[in-house]
Amino acid sequence: MKKLVLLFAAAAMTFSVSAQTVTESKTFDNVYFGINGGVATKTTGHAWMKGLDPNFGVRLGRYFTPVLGLAVESNAYFSNKPWASTGTAVRFVNTSLLGTVNLSNWFGGYKGEPRPFEVVAVAGLGWGHLFGNSSEYDKINAKNNLTSKLGLDFAFNFGANKAWQFYVEPAIIYGLNDKTGTPYNLGNDRVQYDVNHSFVQLNAGLVYKFKNSNGSHNFTIAQLRDQAEIDALNDQINSLRNELTRKPKEVVKEIVKEAPAPQQVKVENLVFVTFAQGKALLTKEAKAALDGVAAGKHVQIVGTASPEGSKEVNDKLSQSRADAVAKYLQDKGVVVDEATGKGVQGTTSNRLAVVYVK
Repeated sequence: MKKLVLLFAAAAMTFSVSAQTVTESKTFDNVYFGINGGVATKTTGHAWMKGLDPNFGVRLGRYFTPVLGLAVESNAYFSNKPWASTGTAVRFVNTSLLGTVNLSNWFGGYKGEPRPFEVVAVAGLGWGHLFGNSSEYDKINAKNNLTSKLGLDFAFNFGANKAWQFYVEPAIIYGLNDKTGTPYNLGNDRVQYDVNHSFVQLNAGLVYKFKNSNGSHNFTIAQLRDQAEIDALNDQINSLRNELTRKPKEVVKEIVKEAPAPQQVKVENLVFVTFAQGKALLTKEAKAALDGVAAGKHVQIVGTASPEGSKEVNDKLSQSRADAVAKYLQDKGVVVDEATGKGVQGTTSNRLAVVYVK
């Protein structure tokens, strides 16, 4: 019995390596740089195609998680349309601090590398500066103003290591406190979001994601256990599997009791459910594993505990874990023949329940 439970524990610990937790980022990991360009035009009050303003910009950013990040972006606008001329080649510069939210990873989870196609929301505040050298321009006091950008990046990741990204970004930029009545800006005399004091923009960009300290260009799934420990556990699994093949009846009698002679315990018929220390609550990952047991199947459940607590506490905890698994499966229509708590089994951290599917 002790050897079989050790097999279960070793398999469960090996399985936990694939848990989708990303590696910790160092200070300069997950940094990217990009260039972008496109056209912009005033949102209201004129025909869009008659007042296109070309622009070019750069973006430097960092993702702190696969979902959240920050970026600094600065764009220069070269045409005066549809506003009055300022007499300069570069009419306006807008520099923004943007928060980025990867909606694809937020709602779909991160699988270890970026998807080929992702949607990223960008939003933030900025500083706009209006250039000019005409005498009429010098009479106004509206060279600097507060801006705000809202946009969506439709991004395509490519390359062998997904180090490159191409995106298309529709956005709207608000002039939050422009001065009303001047022929040079958006015409807003107080801080507010007003579509009549904004311009829309369609840009395309190319991004390069710098190599991280772990050698990749993106977040990676964490290696939760030491590789030497995993190798040792794999050796134990193989050894116990061979022993199980040689003496199936003895092991089956102990864990499954008097099962019919032709029936054998196979690793593929076992479902491992792990628990937090001292807890008997099913995690989201545990429920996902149990969802693979089809309704109508007969199962036997063994709950175990780690050796930290007293025998009384561990016996009660292991039974609670077996009961929690049994209730979840019964609610799904699975037939639970037996759910038993075995307390501490062996000297390893066996905080798990083992489901034998007949």
